[in-house]
Amino acid sequence: MYYVNREQLAVRLSVIPEVTIALAQLEKNWDGSLLQGLAQERALHLAIETVTDIGSYLIDGFIMRDASSYEDIVAIIEGERVYPAELQETLLELVRLRKPLVQDYFEWNRAQLHPLTTQLPATLLAFKSAVEAYLVQELGS
Repeated sequence: MYYVNREQLAVRLSVIPEVTIALAQLEKNWDGSLLQGLAQERALHLAIETVTDIGSYLIDGFIMRDASSYEDIVAIIEGERVYPAELQETLLELVRLRKPLVQDYFEWNRAQLHPLTTQLPATLLAFKSAVEAYLVQELGS
């Protein structure tokens, strides 16, 4: 029997709409200011942490193979058909930003709108829907 922490998954899934709204507003109103640059960094970081936290809960709860990296978390849950394959490249590109955002933040170009800022809202919402559907499929309502 699986123990999937649906409560914690729901908490993390509930963050996705807020992050997508922030990213869409940043794209629409981008002026390259320091404040917007820092907001973009935080929104991208939250997107990374949300996706990887959700992936980790799914991996642990459904006893999938252990992940060796952030990229591996995304690959494992895609391999288990948690989300459609067409989201894979964008999600991998997203988690690859973790090191630049968290460790090499001093090199990050805050004045530039990152290309993922425009791509992520649709991808994250599709990811959220796919995870919710997967949970219903595997565990019922």
